[in-house]
Amino acid sequence: MSKPANPTPSQLLFLLLCLSWALTWPCGALPSAPDYLQRGWQRLLEEGESCSDCSPEECPTPRGCLAGLVRDPCDCCWECANLEGQICDLDNTNHFYGKCGDHLECKLDTGDLRKGEVPEPQCACLSSQTLCGSDGKTYTQICKFQEVFHAHPEANLTVAHEGPCESGKPQILSPPYDVWNVTGQDVIFGCEVFAYPMASIEWRKDGAEILLPGDDPHISVQFRGGPQKYEVTGWLQIQGVRVTDEGTYRCFARNRVGEVAALANLNMTGLSLPRPRPGPEDDAESEESDDYY
Repeated sequence: MSKPANPTPSQLLFLLLCLSWALTWPCGALPSAPDYLQRGWQRLLEEGESCSDCSPEECPTPRGCLAGLVRDPCDCCWECANLEGQICDLDNTNHFYGKCGDHLECKLDTGDLRKGEVPEPQCACLSSQTLCGSDGKTYTQICKFQEVFHAHPEANLTVAHEGPCESGKPQILSPPYDVWNVTGQDVIFGCEVFAYPMASIEWRKDGAEILLPGDDPHISVQFRGGPQKYEVTGWLQIQGVRVTDEGTYRCFARNRVGEVAALANLNMTGLSLPRPRPGPEDDAESEESDDYY
């Protein structure tokens, strides 16, 4: 194991100050701090000015390392790597916060600069690729998978394939809702779906055999991916609602595994929007058109 060198006078002074501060703290209790900060102070106290000969047999066995193992600053013993989101050392010249684990890199969060804050280096995952584990669970990226892998080594967890695990038939996360409206106004139904394999969305009205919008110019449909990965959202818009538009509308979501549907009713109140009263400008335009013809 790498043995620390004799402490320097400045380090002895630091230790004495820490000891006197601890004795004056109420009840002798020290404030808690994150593990990686405690490890940082421990490194400063143990390292000294240089590393001595390495004796691996004297190295302690690290436990509970969810981000894997990394070598200590003396490149002798193994220690726990830092997890995603933990503060880290940007380069090898510093050994305070520690190194990031597998599939992680230490980088500055530029978002802090835009907020006027001093950025801190943090461990960030190198990949955002979704994975399916051999346990049938979907992991947002490899770093989350690694945490579970190290937490349960007895499970022999492996990556089944890239992309999420097949969820079966689609799931409608946000169905369309019933609407009460008056003639002349616009109506929009929404339908948000999650599925892997990806799903397609169709709109139908009960009693009509054709898919909407058909050839009706006042009805339109739109689709887009999102808002999250492997989700799709569809909208059905009816412009200038008529009495004949009243009825039940269904959102169908299907993939190669299955199909689901959700319905919503459009109810007319029997009222209509009042026509705007003609103004002087309208009268002038009417006279001009009469003269033209």
